[in-house]
Amino acid sequence: MANIYLRDEDDLIDIRYDNVFKAVFTKTSPASNGALSKFISAFIGREVKVDNINANEPPIDNLRDRQIRFDISCKTESGELINVEMSLNPDPFEPIRLEFFAGKLFVGQDIRGMNYNYDDLKQAYQIAILAKKRFFTDDKFLHAFEYYDPINAISLNGKSRIITVELSKVEKVAEKSVSDMSVQEYWAVYFQYLTDRSKRSKINEILVKEEGIAMASEVLMTVSKDEIERARLLSELKYELDMQSKRVTAQREGHKEGYKEGHREGHREGHKEGHREGHREGHREGHREGHREGLEQAARNSLANGMSLETIQKITGLDIDTIKKLEN
Repeated sequence: MANIYLRDEDDLIDIRYDNVFKAVFTKTSPASNGALSKFISAFIGREVKVDNINANEPPIDNLRDRQIRFDISCKTESGELINVEMSLNPDPFEPIRLEFFAGKLFVGQDIRGMNYNYDDLKQAYQIAILAKKRFFTDDKFLHAFEYYDPINAISLNGKSRIITVELSKVEKVAEKSVSDMSVQEYWAVYFQYLTDRSKRSKINEILVKEEGIAMASEVLMTVSKDEIERARLLSELKYELDMQSKRVTAQREGHKEGYKEGHREGHREGHKEGHREGHREGHREGHREGHREGLEQAARNSLANGMSLETIQKITGLDIDTIKKLEN
């Protein structure tokens, strides 16, 4: 492939956006497939080639489901199953979410039949790039988790792995000389600083060192210059950010209304009782009732904006049956 060089004036779309990440790594082109294969190889520690990528996006007209974050689900030539996911703003429950999907990926294999046993199960990897939050207390940006007995320091030697890349921890890595970086550090610095023009010379050095990153850049440059593709990606991004903003606003308004109503109701109840305990109990009860009313109003607003029941449940904490009743 031709040498790739990024100029200061190149206007690249941020690859940390989920839809841009997928656009780069799932195109039907040798460069895209090569970039994905090289990326996966770097983080699982051995050379693999992606054989096929599963289509996992919801229909474009399914507006309620479009807000769900989808990953890249693929299989290598030797049959390993791999999910790769970019998350610019990961949720607080991300670690348990990764465990859930890693489990689904592994047990989704079919070994039924007379000629199969458990040894025929393939390796399964859940790889998550977490951009803007820290989840683990150390300063290491890369972790690879597996089943392990921490008391006796023994690994189960199982076939499922969860690999996390925390981009918020690569600031010091980016200060290193490129010649002193590992291939995993190349990728992490590339994702975090690709659109930072002050780091462009370092990114260009990385492109020379790592062929997979050069391939990814080739695809990204093509996408960034394609007016139709760029408009589509930015439209999807706008939709995602708009929905995120509405969710946060609904949540904040719900808490605010709940607090105000609770305070007013508590004051009224306490005044009626005529003594301190009554005031306290009334305030608490009113606060709880008002808080719930605020959450229900937030749920109604979210339903009106087309959010899924599952998303509203995460925001408000209300059970699904209650939310369904609010739809009527």
